[in-house]
Amino acid sequence: MESIQRFKYNVEIHLMSPLGQLLSSFAKEWMPNLKDFVIIPVPLHRRRLRERGFNQSLLLARVLASDLGNQLDYLSLIRKRYTQAQTGLKKGERRKNVKDAFSIIHPEAIKHKKILLVDDVFTTGHTVNECARTLKKSGATTVICLTLARALIN
Repeated sequence: MESIQRFKYNVEIHLMSPLGQLLSSFAKEWMPNLKDFVIIPVPLHRRRLRERGFNQSLLLARVLASDLGNQLDYLSLIRKRYTQAQTGLKKGERRKNVKDAFSIIHPEAIKHKKILLVDDVFTTGHTVNECARTLKKSGATTVICLTLARALIN
């Protein structure tokens, strides 16, 4: 977990490759039939992207798409509303924080597609669930979420 925190918060971009390859190795072993999936990272709001300087989920998704040979789509799903960082929020607050925060701007790229949604850390699942709901509402046939780590909250 320390490497993920360093990657995400200390801008240690050099960790992108080993962390992305770890994610890719897991996907190849445990989810072998991903050939037809489009890989979509959980998006950051443009304000948070400016603050952080990069989207860690996109960087992981790039490594994953390259290793698996899948299409990467980082333009269709957007975070349309700036949200408070989920870190430090309680479970109920997390759900409310991301409710209706995502939108599809290229529905034709989603309709009738199988989606592999990529995020760095799964805590309560509210972020990926809201993304998946948005993708399914726009016509995705399947959405599978893949995260690098599972965090526990009290």
